[in-house]
Formats: sequence, C-alpha cells, structure tokens
Amino acid sequence: MTSISVAAEECAAFGQRQQVVESFPGRDTNLGDLKILRALPIKGKRLVGPWCFLDRYGPYTFTEGKPMDVAPHPHIGLQTVTWLLEGEIVHHDSLGYEGLIRPGGVNVMTAGNGIAHAEETPRHHSGVLNGVQLWVALPETQRKISPSFQQIEKVPAVDLRGGVAQVFAGTLAGATSTAEHCSDIIGADLTVHPGSELTLPLNSSHEHALLLLAGDAEIEGQTIDERNLYYLGTARSEIRFGRGAGARLLLIGGPPFPESILMWWNFVARTPDEIAEARTAWEERRGFGEVKAYQGPRLSAPPLVPLARPNPAS
Repeated sequence: MTSISVAAEECAAFGQRQQVVESFPGRDTNLGDLKILRALPIKGKRLVGPWCFLDRYGPYTFTEGKPMDVAPHPHIGLQTVTWLLEGEIVHHDSLGYEGLIRPGGVNVMTAGNGIAHAEETPRHHSGVLNGVQLWVALPETQRKISPSFQQIEKVPAVDLRGGVAQVFAGTLAGATSTAEHCSDIIGADLTVHPGSELTLPLNSSHEHALLLLAGDAEIEGQTIDERNLYYLGTARSEIRFGRGAGARLLLIGGPPFPESILMWWNFVARTPDEIAEARTAWEERRGFGEVKAYQGPRLSAPPLVPLARPNPAS
C-alpha cells in the first residue's frame, strides 16, 4: 500500500528524568451524548508510561435513558481499562464476553490484532454514573496478539496511614492487581481521609501522573484542580498529599514507553498504512467480528481526512 496521510496523534514518552509537578489542562468533548473531560492525550504530553488515553466522566444522576451508550466499534494495539467510582456499565464484545462492572472492580480488554466492543448503561441501574476510561498502548512484541477480555469483580485495596489505595493495575504499596498487562504499569484509586496526610511509596524508575477525582488535595504545596492532569516525572520514591477536606485521586504510571505510537480514532498503531488497513477492514466487516449482544447499529469509521481529528470511542 502506498503511504497515506492520516491525522493521527503521534505519541511519545513525556521524557522527564527528574521530579516535577507539571499541570496540563484537560479538554471537554463528547462521547455521544455523554460529556467527558479528556485528560490524555493532551497537547505537549502524550504518554505516561504506556498509558495513552484517559477520559473522565461524571458524576451524573439520571432517571431515564442510558448516559453511557457507545455502539460497537473496533480497537487494535491497545488495552482498554474501565474503572468506576459510582454506577454500572455493561461490556459486550465480538468474542462473546459480557462484563457488568461496578465500583471496586475493573474490566480489561486486550484488543491485540483486533476486537470490537460496546459499552452501555444496563437496564437495571442505580441512576448514577461516575468513572474513568483508560487505554494502555501494547508494546511492539505483543500488540498483535489474540484479543481477550478479563473482568475482576474486586481489586485489592491496602489501608495506609491517612488513606486507602485500590490497585486496579500493577503493584503499589504491597497490593497487586490480578489484571493482566503487557507492561510494568501502575493504576490506582487513592482515597485521602479528611484532615489526614497520605504518604505513598512509588517505584522511582516509573513516571507518574495524577488526576483529582473528588474533594480537595495538595501536592508539594500546590492545590490540585480536577480539570488538570498533573505529571510528576520520575525519580520519586514516594509522594505525599497534604492535609485537607479529604480527596479521591487517580494515579497512573510506568516506565517511560520506549516506542512512539500513532493514535487515530480507536486504533493504536505505528504507521499510517496500518491505520488505513484497519479502517478498511472495519468498514468491510472483516477481521473484528460482530458484537451480537448490542441492540442497534455499530459505529462507522470517520474518513481519513488529514485535517480532521476523529473523536475516539471508549
């Protein structure tokens, strides 16, 4: 295939080999009718370890309809990680898996060489939706493996002086998630108790970033805002959160990713040709399978227009 022009996000590691506290504003966008804050990738900063995508949605309350309704769509070259603070989401994919996720559990879908899935608010729900959706870029040696799905109903939680850490990816403070990942990563939901100070041990070879999910928190004398992603660099053996009214934070991290990637729509690839081939396969209904459990049409791929940046689905 002749090389083509694709408006893909070129993503490389943050690259700070020292301790920093840099804030980067997220941007508002929509996933169907659902308003979200896209915290990664953002201008100037693309990867935190292998984490390449972070959407924050909610909290929402509702009595009718389903605020989460993402029709079947394809993925290659990544893992999706779904973490909820409140509410419920049901996952269906082209392998035939169904995974109803609730707070405290995590869904991990490995796209590998190609999978399709849908996520929606289930018929029976609590009327609340509050959570995050993340992607992990797969390394070159494993990005074309066979797709799979893993649901963990309850991730490990560790009590710390001043708070609690729920670990949904990797190992932190002696707690290890059973979620399967292809890179050495960390993903955790941190609760800081009101009026307490939380000190958290970190792997100093990793780079880390934080997103405030709720409440009031401070790091190194800086009050953090829920609309910003805070990049912490590397070389940290611990992190300390100051006293306040209590908070909940998302921590992600991992070794700086050694590869550059291209992100376009729902694909993580290495070349524009690979993206074009995956798009064609989806439109021609081959290679990804069908999400038979979803009631409704699937998403169509956006056109390969160089100046148009398609909005990813989760």
